[in-house]
Amino acid sequence: MKRRRFLAALTGAAAALVALTGSTAGVHAQDYPSRHITLVAPFPPGGPSDTTVRLIAGPMSKYLGQQIIIENVTGAGGTIGSNRVAKAAPDGYQIVLSGSGTHAAIEYLQKDAPYKTSDWEHIGLVNVSPVILVARKAVPANTLQEFVAYLKENEKKVTEADAGTGSISNLACSVFHALAGVNPTVVSYRGTPQATQDVVAGTVDFGCNQIVNIAQHVQSGALKAYAVTSEKRSPMLPDVPTTTEAGMPAFKLSVWFGLSAPKGTPKPIIDKLNQALGAALEDEAVVKRFAQLGYDVVPPEQRSPAYFSKFFQDEVALWTKVLGGLSVAPKQ
Repeated sequence: MKRRRFLAALTGAAAALVALTGSTAGVHAQDYPSRHITLVAPFPPGGPSDTTVRLIAGPMSKYLGQQIIIENVTGAGGTIGSNRVAKAAPDGYQIVLSGSGTHAAIEYLQKDAPYKTSDWEHIGLVNVSPVILVARKAVPANTLQEFVAYLKENEKKVTEADAGTGSISNLACSVFHALAGVNPTVVSYRGTPQATQDVVAGTVDFGCNQIVNIAQHVQSGALKAYAVTSEKRSPMLPDVPTTTEAGMPAFKLSVWFGLSAPKGTPKPIIDKLNQALGAALEDEAVVKRFAQLGYDVVPPEQRSPAYFSKFFQDEVALWTKVLGGLSVAPKQ
């Protein structure tokens, strides 16, 4: 009898608490985080996704009072690591660095993708940067127009490096192929560092990559740079023309990174993670380092979960339109 009375009292108290908070999620969110958080970078160490998470993890950990552990879960163009987070418990203890190809364009790129564009709660946008088109230094072309002509003349033997289906290097070069009217042989890697290394070594002819991976190699003369996909030239490589200046104005892309959590993660937890991200993006050392790498940190008015959710849906629509209209389909 005493046990039944105790259980009844406990149930009543829980019901009252749920009535006050609207759900049990509010109860859990009050204590969040009570242990470490795993932040999955879905590409290998040394690449731009890895660099981004390592810059923001420290300030976010400090704000939350719990350590954020970075885990590189690689393969299949970033979908292996992303899928692990998509299928994780929606409790805020596993989050992922999201991006264009691995998340916004995934349903077009992989018809049997293990997750959907709707499988996420979006925490916040982190940064943006342009794509740059580069080639091994021995390629004879010195301008973008000369390079397109070179590709058309040597299409059957020219090779292109990317980081796998769904990576931004894959997406960007797919768009470039269509605009240039070429279809070179694609060599896919597990990540951008390996793809870049082989273009630098001269074993692969060219690639499209984020400027953070490429700038030092262009500056040293190890790679030829033909154009950046932004409206303005990059301060990191001021001598490299924009695609508009180089004669291909339709080739406009931006690379972005954000933080996302499994669908169903309670709003109070998303909001707390967003606040921690905001603290990281206000950190002077983080802002300075991102600028050195060629990234623009998003301004305060673009940091909310609502803004990122709308931004993400716009990206899904953009890539569906762009990739769906390509005359040269992306390599699968």
